Amino acid sequence: MTPPLPDRAAVPGDDPLELLDVAREAAAAGAAVLARRTADGLNAVNKSAAGDWVTEFDTAAERAVREVLARRRPQDAVTGEELDASVPDNASGIRWSIDPLDGTTNFIRNIVYYATSVAAVNDDGVWLAGVVHAPALVRVYSAARGHGAWLAEHGSVRRLTGPDPERVGKLLGTGFSYDGGVRDEQYAALAELAAGYADVRRLGSAALDLCMVADGTLDAYLERGLNEYDYAAGALIAEEAGVPVRRPGTPGSDAERLQAVTAAGAAVVA
Repeated sequence: MTPPLPDRAAVPGDDPLELLDVAREAAAAGAAVLARRTADGLNAVNKSAAGDWVTEFDTAAERAVREVLARRRPQDAVTGEELDASVPDNASGIRWSIDPLDGTTNFIRNIVYYATSVAAVNDDGVWLAGVVHAPALVRVYSAARGHGAWLAEHGSVRRLTGPDPERVGKLLGTGFSYDGGVRDEQYAALAELAAGYADVRRLGSAALDLCMVADGTLDAYLERGLNEYDYAAGALIAEEAGVPVRRPGTPGSDAERLQAVTAAGAAVVA
């Protein structure tokens, strides 16, 4: 006999570690789709701008993520980049934010910086668990609210503590908009924002940029115009590694948020 769907009182709770376990399985399912990449199976389509692409792997990966969430957390809401939102009756108060393939242009060009990002947030806007699974890098970044951030890589696991504030030759990570006008503004502001950094990197995946601040690869990161699914998991991972993060909507002007990145170890998504 198939058990009935749980009512609200019987819905699984919002324990961050429980949600992290689900996020790991869901992100692994999406990453497994990406790991099957073939050049002749991309079928890339331009969505809205010259650099804004979607492939058949994007949608297939999102379906794989959602299948895990539907099986393990059927009363949770789900939003993602490629598919329509799902909001069940008697919703649990937890919502999942999915980017099935963050770094699609990299994926198309066979550049290894791409990942599946999965994160859970409650109705109060508190991010509770997040995973960024990068199959080509063989890295799984994860975090649960109040339990730290971790990197599993090549059979080893280590806790993340952010960049070294004493390091010489700091690297700033950033990204640029698909919109030409916004990109021109970003180019014009870059010199001032990068003051105090030895160099700048643009890797092409916001989720991984944030994780690389968490693991100390980058010393800071800023980007303007991201969508929630771009930064949802990565921002939590950075926070749990001890990195100050300012998401869109943080009190203060855009200029104040962007200037905050000049402090080593900050991550800003404006």
